[in-house]
Parts: sequence; C-alpha cells; structure tokens
Amino acid sequence: MEWKGRRQSDNVEDQRAPGAPGGMGNNPFGRGGGFRIPMGGGVRRAGGGMSFGTIIFLVVIYFVLKMMGVDLLQVLGQGGGGTSVNVPGFEQTESGRAANSPEQEETKQFMATVLAETEDTWNGIFKANGANYEEPKLVLFTDSIQSACGFASAATGPFYCPGDHKVYLDMNFFDELAQKFDAAGDFAQAYVVAHEVGHHVQNLTGVLPKFNQMRQRMSEAEANQMSVRVELQADCYAGIWGKYTEQKGLLQQGDLEEALNAATQIGDDTLQKRMQGYVVPESFNHGTSDQRRAWFKRGFDSGRVSDCDTFSGQI
Repeated sequence: MEWKGRRQSDNVEDQRAPGAPGGMGNNPFGRGGGFRIPMGGGVRRAGGGMSFGTIIFLVVIYFVLKMMGVDLLQVLGQGGGGTSVNVPGFEQTESGRAANSPEQEETKQFMATVLAETEDTWNGIFKANGANYEEPKLVLFTDSIQSACGFASAATGPFYCPGDHKVYLDMNFFDELAQKFDAAGDFAQAYVVAHEVGHHVQNLTGVLPKFNQMRQRMSEAEANQMSVRVELQADCYAGIWGKYTEQKGLLQQGDLEEALNAATQIGDDTLQKRMQGYVVPESFNHGTSDQRRAWFKRGFDSGRVSDCDTFSGQI
C-alpha cells in the first residue's frame, strides 16, 4: 500500500508503556462488551486462578513498595523466572519486539495513516447521506489495557469498545498475524484496523446498540448466529474502505490478496481446525473463511453501504 507522505490521523493515543499494569475489570467480550478480531483462544483474565482478594492484596503490596522506592517488577525481572529484558532505553514486549523500535514506530505511522484514510472514507459517506461522522480513537497499547469495556490483554487481539468509541490494538498482534496465522503484509494489517472501524460505523448507525440489547434475551446459539452477521458486515465495511483506497491509487500489486488471505486465516472454521483439529459450527461467532472473504470482497467490489446488509437473507 502506498502510504508514506500521506496524512496521519491525530486520533491515535499511544499508551505503549512497556511493563505498565493495565488495571483490572470485566471481560470486554461478554454480553454487551467489545468486538474483536478472534485469536483462536480464550480471553486471559487478570489474576489467572487467584482469588479477587489475593489480587487486591498483591496490588496494594506493589504500590506500597513502589512508594518506598522498590520496583517489584524490576526485582522480579532480574530473577530466574522473568521473561522480559530490562536494559536502559530499550524495553521489550512479551513477543520480544521493542515497543520503541524503528519497526514499531513505522508501524505506528502506518496505523495513523490507515486511520486517516478510514476517516476520509467514512466522513465522505456520512456527509453524502446528510450525517456527521464521529471519528473514533485508535489506542495503541502493550501487554494489557483498561477500556470502557473492561480489562483486556494482548492475547485478546484487536478490539473495538462501543462504550468509549475506541479501537484497541497491541501492535505485536501483527507479528502473530504473520507468523502464526500466515497473513503477512501491510494491507492485511490495514484490513484489521478497517474491520474494527467498521464496528464503530455500526455503533454510530445503531447496529451495535440494537444487537447488544437483543442478545441479552438470546440463547448462546442465537447470539452467535447474530454475531456472525454483525462481524460480516464489519468485513464488508472494511471492503468499502478498500474500494475507496483503490480509487485513490494507493493499492499495490498483491494488496487485495493480502486482505483476502487475512480474512481467510481468521475465519472461525480455519481457526478451530488449526487450534483443535475440528470445527463446531454452532460456536461460530465471526463467520467462516469463505464468508469473511466473500463479504470483504463484496464491499470492495461495490463500495456501497447498501450492499453490506448481512441481516437479510442468507449469508
């Protein structure tokens, strides 16, 4: 994707403080929570198997020691069981990539450019329909974050929180996207952001509030089926953004294929086959690889919001 030298969005919040605690709260992906890119695993909850009281006690001890000038995290990191490397001026994330490395800084600039392009796209579409587009924030974090939807770790994957109108992203996800899910490429990364912005569009147009209200009364199977339709519409909206990007002459050879491959690799059926060797269709909540690829391509081919109605008929 041709992106260097283009406008970068001001709506990026960089909260990448390596090693900083992200806080505690609720699982953001319960009923009424956030909307995420699936990672093929469960959401990590703060504290693991410890009781809530134990967690509170440890947090209190940490801050008491901190006020006394003792950095407990640094002390533990110097022991035999630590996984981080603490070198002055060089902090590392769990994946080993430096949060302030030139590679991550360039990725940050790319994310800001992609976000700016989504702003141009959706501002234009909303204006053409007599409405104003409220631009979302993109929050970059490391390891863990506290959002209006609750606590999330890097294992959660990128997600959108309707409660604060923000997209959350640990950029080390892109390493995993390339290495674990075989979906490398800058346009694959752009697709991830555009999909989450698609959820923001759904929030503004009333789709997400209605879904969150409805699923309180649904069975798990019914909620999963409706969730698939919500996710596929976000894929279609990402495709619309891709169409506008193509019309600007920003796509390079192979970009579309990168996005379609990413959509394929994070389909529910493909993820379940990779993680457990078999599929459970009734548990699908994002859509199959074929569905995700087809709806992204549908938005890309037409560029029309009206063609992204996933709630009528078969999907």
